[in-house]
Amino acid sequence: MNFGSSFGISASALTAQRLRMDVISSNVANAETTRASVVDGKAVPYRRKLVVMEATESNKFSNILNSKLNGSSSEGVKVQSIIEDTSPLKPVYNPSHPDADAEGYVYMPNVDITKEMVDMLSASRSYEANVTMLNASKAMVSKALEIGR
Repeated sequence: MNFGSSFGISASALTAQRLRMDVISSNVANAETTRASVVDGKAVPYRRKLVVMEATESNKFSNILNSKLNGSSSEGVKVQSIIEDTSPLKPVYNPSHPDADAEGYVYMPNVDITKEMVDMLSASRSYEANVTMLNASKAMVSKALEIGR
């Protein structure tokens, strides 16, 4: 692995973790949204979203050869998709709410603020770790250039 690929790996991780933090922020912002979308003329509550990441390392010889010839790196992480959490919505008894059903229950989003804050802390720490790695790589390159003087 050369220094260029370490920069690429850190950059891909920083991008993925930033998107993860954006999705978590969206979840927290919509924790009380009972009308996120309309399906068949009926309001549907917001559903928690999750980021699915995957490694971008390729094991195919042709991909590895092309990436080495081009000087680029195919290593790192990328966001595969953003999916909706399929856990059930939370029924809350509130007959005065405009979205209450005939029995007086309002279905609230399946967002747990505590879980979101733990996920945000995890994403933030991962982002910080990748910034630290990027700075360490930058320092190594700088020291290597000083050797040639």
